[in-house]
Amino acid sequence: MIKVAIVGAAGRMGQALVRCSKVVTGMQVVAAVDTAACPLCGKDSGLIAGIGENGIKITHDLAAAVKDADILIDFSFHENVPVTVALATRHKKGVVIGTTGLNPEERAAVDEAARVIPIVWAPNMSVGVNLLFALVEQAARALGLDYDVEITEAHHKFKRDAPSGTALRLGEKVAQGRNQNLRDVAVFGREGLGGERPRGEIGIHAIRAADIVGEHTVLFATEGERVELTHRATSRDALAKGALQASLWLAGKKPGLYDMQNVLGLS
Repeated sequence: MIKVAIVGAAGRMGQALVRCSKVVTGMQVVAAVDTAACPLCGKDSGLIAGIGENGIKITHDLAAAVKDADILIDFSFHENVPVTVALATRHKKGVVIGTTGLNPEERAAVDEAARVIPIVWAPNMSVGVNLLFALVEQAARALGLDYDVEITEAHHKFKRDAPSGTALRLGEKVAQGRNQNLRDVAVFGREGLGGERPRGEIGIHAIRAADIVGEHTVLFATEGERVELTHRATSRDALAKGALQASLWLAGKKPGLYDMQNVLGLS
């Protein structure tokens, strides 16, 4: 039985993780953690997630949670991730990170921790999205630079970072398939008189509105035809189930930085 602590348990994804964990065999949620300022601290995490009391109260004591768990699942805020991986490193516990928007210093903290503990870090934990990553790279390789590429993503109005980590990873997959460096060819939104679209450019655009869970489309277009690859999430449960699957996979793995492509056997 794998014991799991959920970091960011009071948030939308945290609640989905608590809810979906009830139907996953071989796993037990033993701790639910959020910030000290969270108004839901002290409340039963099962009640907050809508599944009835589970006896696991939301706490701000991450250190205690790390001791009780085998694996931590972090869907908190980017600035919290270095604290999570530091404590996990100290206690030699694996971590699944679904938090996006990490800055270079925070990413470096994850890389350093992965020298000591196993970490699954992915911008999107959905099984379908990770299949999309593989398909997009394959399409980009086959279609080449003669096809213009535009990536659009849409999320709810509360999402803090833009573009989404998933959209950026899709851009990276396109660039890999075409032997490009995304930093050299990415354009984020457009305005004004930008002139003719350069060959090989990758456009990335973000939409924030209402309660959209997550939509991503990669458009390949050339004279006379278009190919579109789209994933739409209608529930956060899709991401939660993928993260829980990653937790089961991660147990017993050697130190290193893994992603959902490894979990799903796609790489």
